[in-house]
Amino acid sequence: MDLSDNNKPSDTCLELVLKVRIQSPKENDFIEIELKRQELSYQNLLKVSCCELGINPEQVEKIRKLPNTLLRKDQDIRRLRDFQEVELILMKNGSSELTEYIPSLTERPCYNSKAAKMTY
Repeated sequence: MDLSDNNKPSDTCLELVLKVRIQSPKENDFIEIELKRQELSYQNLLKVSCCELGINPEQVEKIRKLPNTLLRKDQDIRRLRDFQEVELILMKNGSSELTEYIPSLTERPCYNSKAAKMTY
């Protein structure tokens, strides 16, 4: 166990730091969250992640450890290591369908509005 100058365990031993984001084709930034190691559970991960991201836990359909592993139970959460990347997959309008997003032509980075107005 790491001990700091005042003989208390360091925070890095007591907390698991995870990188968390919402699944989105538009936004791919992560935030870091801390979970107390003695309270590692699926429900706690869900609660803390949603609180930090400003979403309702009932909107979350799945939690994925990137790149491709679904987290389903407390044991899965206890196997996580510091700075692993986790993604929340949201429900579409309260249904269990995954939210699919296809950008319109004007949202694509290669879109040229002048060329689109030209006639040949």
